[in-house]
Amino acid sequence: MNWKFLKMLFIRRYKLQKISKKVISADIYAPLAIGILALVLWDIVVRVNHLPPYILPGPILVFQTLIRDWNDLFSSLLITLQITVFAFIAAVISGLLIAILFTQSKWIERSLYPYAVILQTTPIVAIAPLIILWLKNNTFAALVVCAWIVAFFPIVSNTTLGLNSVDRNLLNLFQLYKASRWQTLLYLRLPSAMPYFLGGLKISGGLALIGAVVAEFVAGTGGANSGIAYRILISSYNLQIPRMFAALFLTTGSGVLIFVSLSTLSDLILRKWHESAMKDEK
Repeated sequence: MNWKFLKMLFIRRYKLQKISKKVISADIYAPLAIGILALVLWDIVVRVNHLPPYILPGPILVFQTLIRDWNDLFSSLLITLQITVFAFIAAVISGLLIAILFTQSKWIERSLYPYAVILQTTPIVAIAPLIILWLKNNTFAALVVCAWIVAFFPIVSNTTLGLNSVDRNLLNLFQLYKASRWQTLLYLRLPSAMPYFLGGLKISGGLALIGAVVAEFVAGTGGANSGIAYRILISSYNLQIPRMFAALFLTTGSGVLIFVSLSTLSDLILRKWHESAMKDEK
């Protein structure tokens, strides 16, 4: 019998159990317990106060409505997610390129950065009707532009901060060895900015979904190509509050899934070399 192999297998199994126990107990059990407690309290409040469904439906009724209307709600959610994905990709590409442009020239950064701030602070509800009017022949593109405006700034801001936060000693070393501007960007600035960039992604992903939903509210598009916001509006107008809550739960769940996915991606990229993603093995 190969005792060395068995020992190695036992040690590996013990480490995996230890890691999984930490992850499950800390990251799953606590929020799951809080969520179950909130649902129980919600159900108790509805039952004790005898609240009608058009005021506040119970969680069981909302779940039943979600199952019953799954096909309609999920098809609308997919349309909203399409807008979210396109807007998010556009925000990532444009935000990264503009942040790189800012770091290549301080004059460009000082000239254009305030306009990025203005774009972020302008209420999307106020300018969405204009964008939809300008792109009236392509409503989908108009919705993507609205969602892009909301998701754009966190990537520009975080990535610019990361690109400007390089170690000055390393920067002087690159200058000493006469590295070109693009070599410094590729081998020093971009790796240093990676945690900031990934942090911006986690913020931008949720904002892209919010921007898509808000744009759909303003556009008021209906029919077969309507997004989840239209389902929420129609349900509220018709006092179908359980259906409205079901649509809200789908939207919220999608936002959580986007954040978890981007957080997992960030951990996979950073866990080998950056302190923010390294796990404490104690």
